[in-house]
Amino acid sequence: MLPEFKVVRRQRPVTIAVESTSSSRPAANAAIEVGCDGPVSLTFTSGGDVLTGRYDGRRVSLAVTTGSRRTNHVSRRHARVGRGADRFALALTGTVLTALTREGATARGTENAAWVARARVDLAELGIEPRAESWLADLAASHEGAAEDVRTGAFGQLGLRDIRVVTYADGSPFRDDDGTVLLTATSAGPGFFPTAHTSVWALDPTTYELAHRGALYFRRDGLVYGDHATHLMRDGDGWVVTTSTWAGFKAPDEADPGKPWSPVGVTIARSREDLTRGEHVLDATPLALPTDGLTSVGVWDPHLVRHDDEWLVGYVSATRYFEFHPVLAAGPRLDALSLRAARTDRTATEGTTLVPLGGTVVVGASDGRDNPRRVRARYPIFDLDLNEVAELRSAYVSNLPWPTLIPVGDEWLHVAFDGTPYGGRLPGYGTHGEVLVSRSA
Repeated sequence: MLPEFKVVRRQRPVTIAVESTSSSRPAANAAIEVGCDGPVSLTFTSGGDVLTGRYDGRRVSLAVTTGSRRTNHVSRRHARVGRGADRFALALTGTVLTALTREGATARGTENAAWVARARVDLAELGIEPRAESWLADLAASHEGAAEDVRTGAFGQLGLRDIRVVTYADGSPFRDDDGTVLLTATSAGPGFFPTAHTSVWALDPTTYELAHRGALYFRRDGLVYGDHATHLMRDGDGWVVTTSTWAGFKAPDEADPGKPWSPVGVTIARSREDLTRGEHVLDATPLALPTDGLTSVGVWDPHLVRHDDEWLVGYVSATRYFEFHPVLAAGPRLDALSLRAARTDRTATEGTTLVPLGGTVVVGASDGRDNPRRVRARYPIFDLDLNEVAELRSAYVSNLPWPTLIPVGDEWLHVAFDGTPYGGRLPGYGTHGEVLVSRSA
């Protein structure tokens, strides 16, 4: 059904500050980065909230002032800089404020230099809500001390994951005028999923180079979120964007079942703007994905195709956090979907992807290593009833790489990602991954 694939490129485009000519930020996704040869402090301010990161040449700390309250935040394990730092950065990603140092640069270059998170704090725990547009409207960045080569703008990414092809409604790839393929990805922040956001990239199908094009944010429940695991689709003269509400996710507390938590769902947004370039805030509304007869506490990873005058939507349903399996719905309209099939024999399968192939549509997915033994670390291919009909023969790396397939003439590209972390130990899970490009042999 599909040929075997061979890895042709591995890359990880790490960027802290994506420079912007605008002083305002449309979302709680901001960074200021400077070169430093001595003590330096970096600050975000909005109204009476003052968020400061300091590097004194040896240690890194954060100070947060809100109203008359001031708190200091120093990590006992991670504050001290082990190697000489040549750059310092302060990043706001969702409600999380993080200070990072770049270490390991030498006179020969920065090839072995890496960013390390040295201090962080969740502003929500201090009563600050940076995702409110009124707070963002007053946001400003400044610096003091031995700062040079100052860069301010959006926070970029520590890694990329959840990579999808930007498509037309029939599932075919949307290409730029120069022939490059466009992708959406989850730009990993310095921490768990609420620190990430959706980014747009161009992939050269010959050199396999990735180029950043922009970012998408989502307005819902009165706030602007960096939701991700997104599908960007061109339908007629407009765009349809479906995404997973990971930026607002709060896991259930098994030790305290009565504690409030927020499940993951799927939203939909539409726009006639050029969403393939620049930053955009989209008004998102819930997309009802059927889970009739299933035990479901959440859905994510939406992927859409219109086939034979019918909408097909692939997604994931979770029986609990974190056990999940692929699902397929169909209907004449996106607001009139019904459950078509579900693979409840899986407990760690996601990345449900609809691929036009040979006049029909097949469904790819990623069987993670927490599945039953017979279906671990592989890419199953299903028919539209979710009967397994083949297996994608391509490198299956760590975490849950997706079966993102791109036809290039008579060949195919497979764009995947792994679970390699970045940024040191302080951020914890969520800083992955590296991008793998494979080509059909």
